[in-house]
Amino acid sequence: EVLEIDGHNLKEVTAAYDKAETIKGKPTIILAHTVKGKGVSFFENQNKYHGLAPTKEELDKAIKELGVN
Repeated sequence: EVLEIDGHNLKEVTAAYDKAETIKGKPTIILAHTVKGKGVSFFENQNKYHGLAPTKEELDKAIKELGVN
């Protein structure tokens, strides 16, 4: 069984895990659609940030965009 979800929606993620635990006797996969770097304008869909640490300035800007204190 394939459970297809928005991987950025925590309610969908939790619901998919709960449902997957109830499925017996057949393989189950959770297919979570995500966007790399979602929520930070200059990180989104930028492969160069996968495995590359941001600079201090980039980190400060990302934290501000995410609304994290």
